[in-house]
Formats: sequence, structure tokens, C-alpha cells
Amino acid sequence: MKLQMAPREVLPNSVTTIIRQAILKGDLKPGEHLVQAELAEQLGVSRMPVREALKTLEMEGLILLQPHKGAVVRSFTIDDIDEIYEIRTMLEPFTLKKSIPKLTSENLKELKTLHEKMLKTTNQEEYVELNRTFHDITLSGCESKRLHDLMSRISHGIAKDTPYVIPDQIEKSNKEHAVILKAIIAGDIEKACDEYADHISRTHDDLITVLKKNQENEQNNQ
Repeated sequence: MKLQMAPREVLPNSVTTIIRQAILKGDLKPGEHLVQAELAEQLGVSRMPVREALKTLEMEGLILLQPHKGAVVRSFTIDDIDEIYEIRTMLEPFTLKKSIPKLTSENLKELKTLHEKMLKTTNQEEYVELNRTFHDITLSGCESKRLHDLMSRISHGIAKDTPYVIPDQIEKSNKEHAVILKAIIAGDIEKACDEYADHISRTHDDLITVLKKNQENEQNNQ
């Protein structure tokens, strides 16, 4: 197991992201034990951010923390991702439908600003954070705590890391965000929800393509 060094200024998020990506890409195999000391040494960080990262990944369902045994990578298949994105494609547009009528002019202004920043940035980590905020605000008008809890539990953190995993994800997302934002501003709820669903569905298709390719490369190298 070989992981890349984490930048020291953003330790918790970076460590979580690096380990999550390694699981999604298959670099960390199902059943593999994750030893905090070894991870910390490889990433050049203390054990604290590693410990926090493992807690987050357990909540996302990617690892299992076992008493006296430590962290173990859980089995996470393409079927799992299919199911997650199928549910997201139904749940998030439904939440957006409830959100749009209650978005304020300040929300719309902030969405425009975020979109402009996403168009300009060349930093993946900055983009991931801007993207997370953009999506959070689009759905923030929905006041149902149950819906927001469901979305958080279902996503498994995967959506946040797709710009690291999918080639050209940033460029594709920027174009899709522009269409979604235009529909939201125009108050065209049906179009906004349809485009939002297409955005999630396209990301799913691209992610599956990448993961299958990684699996094929791994089999060819065995």
C-alpha cells in the first residue's frame, strides 16, 4: 500500500480524500487492514488526522472500525455505486424541487459567485470545496431535515471526490452547472430538476467507466 503525501495545511480533509480515493480506485482492497501508524507515516502526518479520517470513512460506509482489530476496508462494488447514484438521481432533484421556491436573492447571488470561481480555478482541492458549497446552497431551501439526512447518508462522500477520479469532470460539471443555475434563476423548476438529475446520472456513468477500466488494468497486471 502506497499513498501520496498530504499537504499539511489541510490535513483532515486531505487525508480523508486520499484514503477514500484509494478505496474507490481499488488501491486499498476489501478486507485490507488500515494501520493508523503506517498511514500516518506514508502521508507524513500525525495520527490525529488519520484517526479523524477513518471515523469519517466509517460513517460513509467505506471502512469498518473493529474493536481490537482497527480499520478494515469494506467491500464496495460497482453495484453499490449503481445503487447510490440511482437513489441520488431520484432524491436530490426532488429536494431541489422543494428548495428552489425558497431560495433567496442572496442565495442566487452566492451561486453565481461560486460558479464564476469554479470557472476560474485550476486547483482541484479548491474546486471540490466550491462544488460542495454550490450543491449545498442549491438544496438549502428545502427545510426537510429527513431529506438532508438521507442525502448525507446515501452519498458516502463519493460525489465530493469525483473531480479527482473522473477525467474532465471539472469542465463537464461547469457546463452542467451553468445550465442548472440558469434554470434556477429563471424559476424553471422542472428544467432545473431534470438537468440536475442528468448531471448526477452523467457523473455516475463516467465514474463507472473509470472504475471498470481500473479493474481491467488491475486484472491485466496480475
